[in-house]
Amino acid sequence: MDGSSNSLDDMSAESSTEFPDRLSLMEVRLQAQEDEITLLKSSLADALRKLRIHDQQIPMLKQQLIVVNPAAARVLNQSCYVDGLSKCRLSTSSPDATHHAPNRVRRNSEKLTKDPQDKTKQRLSKKAASSTNLLTRSPSLESRAKDLISSAGSQGSRRGTQSQSIKMFIRGRPITMYIPSNIPKYEELKMDLPSQKLELDWVYGYRGRDCRANFYFLPSGEAVYFIACVVVLYHISNQTQRHYRKHTDCVRCLAIHPDKVRVASGQTAGVDKDGKPLQPFVHIWDSKTLVTLQQIGLGTFERGVGSVAFSNADAGTFLCVIDDSNEHMLSLWDWNKNTKHAEVKSTNEAVLAVDFNPVDTNNIITCGKSHVYFWTMSAGTLTKKQGIFGKYKKPKFILCFVFSLTGDVLTGDSEGNILTWGKSAADIKTLGKGAKETFQIMKQTRAHEGSVFTMCVLQGGAILSGGGKDRKIIRWSADLAPERECEISEKFGAVRTIADVDGEELLVGTTRNAILRGTFSDGFVAIVQGHVDEMWGLATHPSQNIFLTCGNDRQVCLWNAEDHKLDWSTILEESGLCADFCPNGAVVSVGLSTGRWVVLDLQTKEMVSDLTDGNEQLSVMRYSPDGCFLAVGSHDNFIYIYSVTDGGQRYTRFGKCTGHSSFITHLDWSKDGKYIMSNSGDYEILYWDVAGGCKLLRNRFESKDREWASYTCVLGFHVMGVWLEGSDGTDINALCRSHSESMVAVADDFCKVHLFQYPCPKPKAPSYKYEGHGSHVTNVRFTYNDSHLLSMGGKDTCILQWRVKRAGTGNDKDLLPSSSSVCPNSVYTDNGIQRHIP
Repeated sequence: MDGSSNSLDDMSAESSTEFPDRLSLMEVRLQAQEDEITLLKSSLADALRKLRIHDQQIPMLKQQLIVVNPAAARVLNQSCYVDGLSKCRLSTSSPDATHHAPNRVRRNSEKLTKDPQDKTKQRLSKKAASSTNLLTRSPSLESRAKDLISSAGSQGSRRGTQSQSIKMFIRGRPITMYIPSNIPKYEELKMDLPSQKLELDWVYGYRGRDCRANFYFLPSGEAVYFIACVVVLYHISNQTQRHYRKHTDCVRCLAIHPDKVRVASGQTAGVDKDGKPLQPFVHIWDSKTLVTLQQIGLGTFERGVGSVAFSNADAGTFLCVIDDSNEHMLSLWDWNKNTKHAEVKSTNEAVLAVDFNPVDTNNIITCGKSHVYFWTMSAGTLTKKQGIFGKYKKPKFILCFVFSLTGDVLTGDSEGNILTWGKSAADIKTLGKGAKETFQIMKQTRAHEGSVFTMCVLQGGAILSGGGKDRKIIRWSADLAPERECEISEKFGAVRTIADVDGEELLVGTTRNAILRGTFSDGFVAIVQGHVDEMWGLATHPSQNIFLTCGNDRQVCLWNAEDHKLDWSTILEESGLCADFCPNGAVVSVGLSTGRWVVLDLQTKEMVSDLTDGNEQLSVMRYSPDGCFLAVGSHDNFIYIYSVTDGGQRYTRFGKCTGHSSFITHLDWSKDGKYIMSNSGDYEILYWDVAGGCKLLRNRFESKDREWASYTCVLGFHVMGVWLEGSDGTDINALCRSHSESMVAVADDFCKVHLFQYPCPKPKAPSYKYEGHGSHVTNVRFTYNDSHLLSMGGKDTCILQWRVKRAGTGNDKDLLPSSSSVCPNSVYTDNGIQRHIP
């Protein structure tokens, strides 16, 4: 077999253990560099814009001096009209106005110059009013004006109450928020916890893409597997879920105790919000009660826990753990006493599996890249012997192994072979008197095209093997004679792991994050499915409990939130990054990574429209409340507006909103469908008159009382309190106001989902905080009736469905009150959720 046929299998085998920390570090650095570039661009654009504005304001400052110092007025008038050209112009009185004065004002100014002695008093009073309003808009301008006025022996003007505003700062950049008219006393506003809470209802997805030892079947009828920070117990007959949620970062491996009740789960190290590494550990817990029995190895393991295994011969007294450090340290624990009996360096190569000999606790086997090691425990010391391949070709990876009922060790490798290992007597003739017994290959069985990813021993001694490239499941007799085989669908990927249900029915985990159920006779169907790459697009239906997701795997998936099932999915030509349902619920638009966007019919799944705007990725799609318009936000800094007809089947370009100096991140429509509020990558808040021709509303003060049909913009007065102190602008990826307008959910960059009351306009607002994701949370959306909240992890490929309940009902241990500010008064509940009382 040529080496190229195994390349994908080899990459899959090595990816989860070889370079995770390096890749993570590079991603963090790359993201930091991208953030700095974005900020530099926005700062440059901001500086240029301010220079233009200040050039326009210099004449206004001179007018202010004229108002307060008549003597200076004559000097300034003479200097302003040298060569007969007017350089001093009046400003409109709006707080955000940056236009020149209208022609009528200019004509009056010309009259003033012709007869300055007659109309000076009348004109100066008007200029004073205009200048006073002008200075309320810019603190820096007001400061400069006050300095000039003070030097002239005058007092500064006071800010008018009509332009009352507050400022928040993100990375040193001030963002002005105008206080709505219905809040007369902002300082007296009190921020409370929301009257609702969240309770984890369902977990969509399974981590089969890059993890082994990830899936088992329990006598209780439950399949136990993991994704993100949650271990899921899914009852395959009742179709119900329970969740173990004590992990603080992504779960990487599982092991089942010989009693088939207790479970060991190991996690990766992860980092905190400041980028500092957290310590990994192993939890041993009861699968019936979900109670944690023991925490093993906190402060001992490095980077993460790659493999775990319980001993069998002594009723599960010991636990073997291999961490993800460079030396892949192997440690042996009496887990019930939480004592470590031995620890040794394993190998610098990737280790993919570990297990005890089922009849001898002192014998342990590990395998991985280019090795299989046979370990012996004696007098508190672990020693290893390497398996000798001899005349057989040494594979690049030993991917899995099992113990047959006859006591043989069977390994599956990247060459597609099953190797039978045995113990050979010492070769004294060749190696001399000091020679020791060795472990050698007794038999080689050709099993699969491509890698052998997994093996499973059935009760009668038969063996199951799962293939990588050929996607086959083969049943072998005890002496490795093939008996039956079947091939799973290509859309599910390769076979990652196999679990026996009753000797006939099987559960199969795949590399495309699906769990299949079936038999050799009837075939296999998916009972768990999910995305396989980073997700960003999330939309909920306007009148049904269904939602749509899309991501970098090019999948578009429509989910049923009531039945907890995937209704349908389709593959696009490019990555999907954003989506929105038409208000009539018949079609959904999906924005792609190339500037292209498509409209899909929910019934036929067919594409009814295919358009392109620019050549950069799209970040937001949003229909107007009446469905007459569609706004498309792009990374080219523009918002494209389309008129929508024929029930969402036809789209015609209406206009383009031009004015942002960075890429569009979020946007919302007003309730009357005439205006848009938008955010950009440089933290701008702009408002647009769509009905009036997609015009930029330069006076943002006039939009302070406008009502919005949705609220997903992360910057705005009504959601200002959701931001942490010292946020860098990328800490919040998305937010969503409930349809009842009583709460707002927030997706942050630290794997958390927050629930605040709405509106939330004051800093340090209290919130409930929920854990479960193992990656940055990219999006959140409420269902149409606010019964559930959907949250979506980025690289953890996990979708969490939260049930919305009134606070104080049900299990209050699911509550996680916290605050936007850092607070020392934090405790952890039994569900591993941080609780903070502000």
